[in-house]
Amino acid sequence: MPRITPLSAKKFRKILEKAGFTLVRTEGDHFVFVKPGLSRPLVVPDWDEVPVFIIKNNLRTAGMSREEYFSYLKQV
Repeated sequence: MPRITPLSAKKFRKILEKAGFTLVRTEGDHFVFVKPGLSRPLVVPDWDEVPVFIIKNNLRTAGMSREEYFSYLKQV
């Protein structure tokens, strides 16, 4: 399994949209995504590179496995 590396915010947002998340609002330089069935929204900063710990925390909140993440990453 490959390592999770920092990604651009634009690419990470596309992955979340492919996974069924919807952008509900933008607060400053943060994008907020929701999906029915989740108790918390996902917050993605609009940075040049999103750090690995933010990606991992959002994947954990979304209930998305590493395999799913890498399959969506290949599609983007």
